[in-house]
Amino acid sequence: MTPGDKISLGVIGIGSRCRYVLKSMLNQPDIQCVAIADVQASRRDQGKAMVDEFYGNQDCVTVRDFRELLERSDIDAMLIATGDRWHAPASMMAAEAGKDVYSEKPCGLTIDYCQRLDETFKRTGRVFQAGTQRRSIPNFQRAVDLAQSGRLGKVHTLYASVYIPTVSTEWLPGEPTPSPDVVDWNLWLGPAPWRPYHSDYVAGKWRGYWDFDSGCRLLDWAAHTLDICQWANGADGTMPIEFEPGEMTITCHYENGVKAILDFLETPFGERKGWIQHLGTCPVRFVGDEGWVETGDSGEIEVSNEALKTEIPELAEKANGLDVAAHSRDFFDAMRSREQTAASSTIMRRSHIACHAAALSWLLKRKLKIDPVTETFIDDREANGLRSRPARDPWSI
Repeated sequence: MTPGDKISLGVIGIGSRCRYVLKSMLNQPDIQCVAIADVQASRRDQGKAMVDEFYGNQDCVTVRDFRELLERSDIDAMLIATGDRWHAPASMMAAEAGKDVYSEKPCGLTIDYCQRLDETFKRTGRVFQAGTQRRSIPNFQRAVDLAQSGRLGKVHTLYASVYIPTVSTEWLPGEPTPSPDVVDWNLWLGPAPWRPYHSDYVAGKWRGYWDFDSGCRLLDWAAHTLDICQWANGADGTMPIEFEPGEMTITCHYENGVKAILDFLETPFGERKGWIQHLGTCPVRFVGDEGWVETGDSGEIEVSNEALKTEIPELAEKANGLDVAAHSRDFFDAMRSREQTAASSTIMRRSHIACHAAALSWLLKRKLKIDPVTETFIDDREANGLRSRPARDPWSI
């Protein structure tokens, strides 16, 4: 790829979240989206219409099976925005095919997937960006800077807002399976165990089902909020060593004495008890012995005292925490420089595994200790058995 070349982008899975991310990517002047893969014809059509309208042509190609895109030598990067079950396998397959990858989170359905995804990108030398875009949002960056700079004093407690975990192992009643040209149910399931087709699954209502969801829904927000806490603690190369579930919290203890508290929000999109409301969704708070800082998706920052307010330069503009413009730009710039991204596979691995370990402590209803080097649970055979799940053939990568 020469400096003047456009980056050719393919898309795998184009639901509502993907269309939001892709809209931002289309506005990058050096990006050309050329193809979309989705198992649902209606979504393929929606995606093509969106891309063709933007470029004013009919050039965007659509396919049912994403492997056709991986075979194309003219595609440089993949945007992967399927359901959780496909994120890691599709990312690894793309890397093996020589593609760089921007993957929506959660990036791996299990601890094992997160490990293997990271190892695949290290071995292949491909660029990876986890879709934890708050790492590229100014107010979250400023809050982390306050924590790391010592201006809060010695930081001792980090707070990460999360959904209340939930898990279901039941099956919805079977419905007639559509033609593969309408919905390819076999490919939709991919590595997940077989179950009868139901239209709710493919409409996006798969969340909370054990076979499809990452970490009992905990990773929906924790992949963002605990990830930011990891960063604030300077822990991108490690993770908490102990996870202790409570009634409405999970407390994560780090080796340096800092604790991160995952706070279950009963109404994450309504009133968030214990949090400053106008800061919006996905709030985090960092507390030191000389002050605290709290921020969220509104783009604003609150601190504990007037002295700290003088430490916060005026933000040029407030950025919504959902905005992916800067994060996707970081990915495309890294593709050209071959440098690490803001949310590399290794950063993702550590923060995602911390989230998975927290979810397992909640699921098993007991304290779990983990070795941050081997990423295995200490003296807990059952927890270690849940670090991976069997994959349905032929998707056992």
